[in-house]
Amino acid sequence: MADTATAPATGPGTPAPVAEATGISKRFGATVALRDARITVAHGESHALVGRNGAGKSTLVSVLTGLQQPDTGTLRFSGEAAPAVGDIDAWRSRVACVYQRSTIIGDLTVAENLFLNRQSGRAVQPIRWKQLRRRAEELLGEYGVAVDPAVRAKELTVEQRQFVEIARALSFGARFIILDEPTAKLDARGIDRLFEKLRDLQRQGVAFLFISHHLQEVYDLCTTVTVYRDASHILTAPVAELGHQALVEAMTGESASTVAATAGSTRATRSDAAELLTIDDLTLPDVCEDMSLSVHAGEVVGLAGATASGNVQVGEAIAGLHRARSGRISVGGRTVRTGSVPSALTAGVGLVPEDRHLQGLVNNRSVAENATLTVTDQLGPFGTVLPARTRAFAGRMIRDLDIKTPGAATPVSALSGGNQQKVVVARALATDPHVLVAIRPTNGVDVKSKEFLLGRIREVADGGRAALIVSDELDDLKVCDRVVVMFHGRVVAEFDRGWKDEDLVAAIEGIADDTPLAPAFPVTAVSASSGADEHGR
Repeated sequence: MADTATAPATGPGTPAPVAEATGISKRFGATVALRDARITVAHGESHALVGRNGAGKSTLVSVLTGLQQPDTGTLRFSGEAAPAVGDIDAWRSRVACVYQRSTIIGDLTVAENLFLNRQSGRAVQPIRWKQLRRRAEELLGEYGVAVDPAVRAKELTVEQRQFVEIARALSFGARFIILDEPTAKLDARGIDRLFEKLRDLQRQGVAFLFISHHLQEVYDLCTTVTVYRDASHILTAPVAELGHQALVEAMTGESASTVAATAGSTRATRSDAAELLTIDDLTLPDVCEDMSLSVHAGEVVGLAGATASGNVQVGEAIAGLHRARSGRISVGGRTVRTGSVPSALTAGVGLVPEDRHLQGLVNNRSVAENATLTVTDQLGPFGTVLPARTRAFAGRMIRDLDIKTPGAATPVSALSGGNQQKVVVARALATDPHVLVAIRPTNGVDVKSKEFLLGRIREVADGGRAALIVSDELDDLKVCDRVVVMFHGRVVAEFDRGWKDEDLVAAIEGIADDTPLAPAFPVTAVSASSGADEHGR
């Protein structure tokens, strides 16, 4: 597909692009990470960069931020050649990246994070804390970030941390910010506030390169989109002139087959099917009270809700990660002792956790080791683990989940995000669980991997077991037979297949017949699991 947008003109009175990369190629051994790639971002523009996992986006970002030196090609910022690799201050004054995994240090204050390693004018000069806080107030005020500079960063919300990271980048002089999956941990209101702030900064001349797997956000925020596939530039076009199907086709190289088509293949659940998951009057401190839910064999149920709804914690409690104050969870008629992961595993629960980096993977271990962590007792006699059995078991999982990897011994950190998520799913399925609990299972994966993973979850139910998808992503929920909605600790609605987007979103946002629903707990009392919160959930 040919470009329908060309580089901005640079005639008299027109500023040079804030960033311009041409002919960029990069190899890592035998792997071609980028092949004659290019991108041009204008001043004050919100430019989307999309593509499947492994398309070359991360390598391009590493080149644009000076972390990698390209084998070929040129890179310019505002018409000037890029700084030498290693000149950190020069790079910071031109470009910054706000990553999906926050780089804010939770135990430091906002002011300390904003001016880390530059708290004072000279290395031997004592830090003047009042002056530091005043500088932070001025910086935050300049960009309209309503955050107390004296508060510890771990007390901030996810979006507040992102605003602090953006303000820190701007304080170095950069007017080109790369946003890597910035909405992955935000609910709908948080996304709206983030986009509003980004539009304000655009009016001040700041340009953004927006990387996201959520294609609707590209249409909501960006004016231009660039698509990469198989390490190469495919097209650059005005967002308004590129339809959804054409965008997906450019990303995948084939006709778009939507997740909705997968949803259409679902089958009706038999009324006499066994109840495989039962939650009776579950109360989790500061999360939910007297919550009940059931899932039958052959059924995929969605548990929807925004960040503060408590749905994630309920899903984690089924897998033994939280201790209940009262209530009962049973799987296949067997009671699960809350707060006990071994009890949940023994009862037949498989878990796909919310954050594969923090909760799902051991990065310095191989694909085989990660995929078999839940079944090590089956890989050798008397508590031993036989490498041959591990490789054989992992090989079956790699084939079953279509994991793209050079081999079972490959470090899982070397895989693309979509294939890493398949490893996490493989481990959850390794025990052949009665109930699969998948928490935001397609977070940060490309379109084709999303479709594959949701189809695999559907197969679990079609095979006579049960699945619970915990998510606020509409595409995730479209494969479900029914969707139960939580709002601030209580169930507020239930939808059968065929629900309308606007009705489900209204329930998730706590609106019924245009009347806000009262929360069961104060909004500030409901938090994410401590591990995820510390790292920017």
